[in-house]
Amino acid sequence: MQFENTIEFAQRLDQEDQLRRYRDQFLFPKVNGKQVIYFTGNSLGLQPKNAKQYVDEVMRDWSELAVEGHFYAEKPWWDYHERLAQPLSKIVGAKPEEITVMNTLTVNLHLLMVSFYRPTGNRYKIICEEKAFPSDQYMLQSQVKFHGYNPKDVIVEIKKREGEHNFRIEDILNTIQEIGDECALVLIGGVNYYTGQVFDMKTITKAGHDIGAFVGWDLAHAAGNIKLDLHDWNVDFAAWCSYKYMNSGPGNASGCFIHERFHNKQDIPRFEGWWGTSKETRFLMKPEFEPMPNADAWQLSNAPILAMAPYLASLQLFEEVGMDALVQKRDLIVSYLEFVLKEIDKEVESSFEIITPSNPKERGTQLSVFLHGEGKKLFEYLMKNGVITDWREPNVIRLAPAPFYCSFEDMYNFGQILKEGILKKTSQLSN
Repeated sequence: MQFENTIEFAQRLDQEDQLRRYRDQFLFPKVNGKQVIYFTGNSLGLQPKNAKQYVDEVMRDWSELAVEGHFYAEKPWWDYHERLAQPLSKIVGAKPEEITVMNTLTVNLHLLMVSFYRPTGNRYKIICEEKAFPSDQYMLQSQVKFHGYNPKDVIVEIKKREGEHNFRIEDILNTIQEIGDECALVLIGGVNYYTGQVFDMKTITKAGHDIGAFVGWDLAHAAGNIKLDLHDWNVDFAAWCSYKYMNSGPGNASGCFIHERFHNKQDIPRFEGWWGTSKETRFLMKPEFEPMPNADAWQLSNAPILAMAPYLASLQLFEEVGMDALVQKRDLIVSYLEFVLKEIDKEVESSFEIITPSNPKERGTQLSVFLHGEGKKLFEYLMKNGVITDWREPNVIRLAPAPFYCSFEDMYNFGQILKEGILKKTSQLSN
């Protein structure tokens, strides 16, 4: 498609957009009385309008039924979390029985490490990416220390090449091969939070398995953003947060994937609690743990229903739209944003460097942009003028046009505000 940096062209794309009606299903903040251009769905998704209805339903049942809501609410609380498994399985490419929802992301990664980081003898090393999201770094370091090792001796970071912004698949595979039978676990973020690079999870998973290691994925920036096929890729485990692209609300519940080959295994270590025991005997209070025959065996405590309600509301929208349609719009709107940035770059005395891969297969709903010659004042200008974006040191803004609620007209208008901010600064310097 031949793009044009005009309001008319952007509006024409919006008219042709099959998902345009879903924009009205979300609540937007306002700046100076105007609806914002929202680029931070990779940090916190907008609130779906139907979320309040789902939360109000739980509050009503609580007021009218109290404890009996566990069994007699319209959506009984004792199995409320199970309602999320079916729609989530379609989003991450899994079987429903391989999905469970509980806790929050880093908590779940710690719990999954109990099962999948089992250092023995010569096999004790963990491979991860350089400068992983800090919470993952802290989690890995503390797990390694818990097992009595020095993180410097155990954690192997895959490096980017000097002067390059993204990881090369050959360097990842070479590192896995070099560590070989010393590697106990490969754990990488499926989409790099800083650059937006999408990793070749299928190829990396196979490479890890070929050397006898477990392979897991932190899908915080991947779930609801890119097409996933966790079951067929043979991934051992994965976890993700729900409040970014899946719009479940701040700090909300995390999803987990555990491949079915680990279900009903008696020899797998696992921290256990009463919500992971058999539904049929759970309320008999038996002293012996009888694990659920699916990913729910990793459940510990009863579900946080008020947290799960808005998650379930958002998943209803995913059920209606499907990942194929979201990915189709994602690719188009991100490409249009890329075009707009390059057009503005030609018009101003500045230099933008997009550090996210240009190949649509290697990126999702994010462009990370180096603002060479610009500083944080430009970011602040954008924020004051209704563009909600994200600043990362030393000089990067992350732009994530979520396909559910961002429009092509947003992309055009952002370009004009960006140009205005740069020209104003240039004018002030010349005076």
